[in-house]
Amino acid sequence: MATAAEYGHNSWELSIQVDQREGDEGMKFKLRVKGDLHIGGLMLKLVEKIKAPQDWSDHAIWWEKKSCWLLKTHWTLDKYGVQADADLRYTPQHKPLCIQLPNMKTVRLSVSFSCVVFKAVAEICKALNIRRSEELSLLKPPDDPKKKKKKAKGTESAFDDVLNMDMAGGIYCSLGLYSKTMTPTYDPDSGSPASSTSLWFGENPLMACQPNLPPEELAKLFKPLTLEDKAAINAGWLDSSRSLMERGIQENDRLLLRFKYHSFFDLNPKYDAVRITQLYEQARWAILLEEIDCTEEEMLMFASLQYHICKLTLSTEPLTNSNEPDIDEVEAALSNLEFTLEGRNADKILEDITDIPKLEDTLKLFRPKRLTLKPYKEYWFVFRDTTISYYKNKESANKEPIEQLHLRGCEVIPDVNVTEKKFGLKLLLPAADGMNEVYIRCDNETQYAKWKAACILASKGKTMAYSSYRTEVKNIQSFLQMKSLAPPPGQAAPDVESMEMNAECFVSPRYAKKYKTKQLTTRILEALHNISQLSLMEAKMRFIQAWQSLPEFGIKYYIVRFRGSKKDELLGISYNKLIRIDMSTGLPVTTWRFSNMKQWNVNWEIKQVTIDFDQSVSIAFSCQSCDCKVVHEYIGGYIFLSTRSKDQNETLREELFHKLTGGQD
Repeated sequence: MATAAEYGHNSWELSIQVDQREGDEGMKFKLRVKGDLHIGGLMLKLVEKIKAPQDWSDHAIWWEKKSCWLLKTHWTLDKYGVQADADLRYTPQHKPLCIQLPNMKTVRLSVSFSCVVFKAVAEICKALNIRRSEELSLLKPPDDPKKKKKKAKGTESAFDDVLNMDMAGGIYCSLGLYSKTMTPTYDPDSGSPASSTSLWFGENPLMACQPNLPPEELAKLFKPLTLEDKAAINAGWLDSSRSLMERGIQENDRLLLRFKYHSFFDLNPKYDAVRITQLYEQARWAILLEEIDCTEEEMLMFASLQYHICKLTLSTEPLTNSNEPDIDEVEAALSNLEFTLEGRNADKILEDITDIPKLEDTLKLFRPKRLTLKPYKEYWFVFRDTTISYYKNKESANKEPIEQLHLRGCEVIPDVNVTEKKFGLKLLLPAADGMNEVYIRCDNETQYAKWKAACILASKGKTMAYSSYRTEVKNIQSFLQMKSLAPPPGQAAPDVESMEMNAECFVSPRYAKKYKTKQLTTRILEALHNISQLSLMEAKMRFIQAWQSLPEFGIKYYIVRFRGSKKDELLGISYNKLIRIDMSTGLPVTTWRFSNMKQWNVNWEIKQVTIDFDQSVSIAFSCQSCDCKVVHEYIGGYIFLSTRSKDQNETLREELFHKLTGGQD
């Protein structure tokens, strides 16, 4: 019974719904309060009235009408603007959430619904043992009524199993996995080892590659996507600076955990077993469902890698620490420190500074222009420092070149078909109005590998004297060998009859219809000869690298309207550029590099993004397929990722991320 003093002119009744843990019934209470009561005092008053002996430390107050958490316990009701008509909920901050991983398997985790999505993803990744959580985010699955009907009929049964995981204890604790050869980190709260490699050994469901679906199941999932469809899907990324509750996510909702930013930093097989496997799975599904375009030759290469990985996964015994040599971690660290302090051989350093090599050869060049179909023309090319000069012939090399191509900041795109002996490079050179295209054609694999490696280094401002040039050449040659469908010399042709392979499982349904099973099996096995010596982890890494080399890799599409234009167009956002795309033809109109960007701003009132580039180039657009915050966050996110370095000791700079991606608040 309230006293008469409590019924002052400035006190009022406040209604609060109390949510219990899952399975328990909720309760509703009315408290007599004043506007100067702080939130901490309100919660204390409420718990005293509930009189239930339990741990309330995870509970906080949620204001449904305003869609916000009242987490600042020192703020008063007046400061928050809470009045008698407010309907508050005292609810747990951690709630179960169903998360579909890149491998299409679903886990149920207890996730914080009160912290911002960026931090919630970091918690999820820590529990799943995925490093570099800033590369991932949560995506709302698109609303598709047809998909719901299909699910009701049981067509997606392959993905229905849900793995329950306890995030508080960490799944590595519940699975009882331990590695004695990896450097552990320690949990700051409990002080127990929480090694980033503790999931490396043992039966870990997140490390194992999923078996390929039967062709019929794959065909049901396959849905050709237009660029507009892709734009609609990309609108579903959750705002990283808001909490799950603020985004309307409810308990046990299903969200997709995906690699959002295609800039994978410091992929290390020693520490990133789960991360690499999930990356491989995301790439595999993108290929199988044709979310990214690839040539027939590339599709067969991806199929052979999948088959090889599948075979190794089924045949390899689970890794145990007995398979690994005992490494004294202190000794290894001291050895590494000694090498770093001593540095490299002084002669090699001097050689790198004084002896900058150059390339000279006859190549073919083509500059695309509108309404012209001129073929490639031969020139004498000289590659020096970070510049390509070309001349009419070798004898003219002492004169002025026809043109010099400055490659610093350019983009190098392969234009290759090994089967047809086509070895080309497409160079996108920075220009005031976007990017200029230049096509260069080489005669053979060796020539292509040398010139491509030189172009890649030059695009980063490095010369061929750089220590990684030879490694880059070898990697390119190895990649070309992998794409070759002919078996290496001395190897017999595959015996298709003796092989058990459901070849249609490893290619997209469209390619499966194109060939008979026997033909497809033969072609996959021919490609398999060039990768059969790869280990399981090497094969996954090769698959990821091949995925990264595709022209459309990492491009996310949005429907926008540029300032001064009356029609909708597509904006493609990649890790290093923005692309203006004609919606009717799907062809790029203009490309702008992030490296040339000076600043970008958002006018939140009219929802318009303005970006300024070098040489007084400015663009502005409004977003039609999503909120402009989604595009703003993508641009800021890639700028944030470009600031990472190994010196940071994996510290997640959340403040900088929100500074670059935050909204108008």
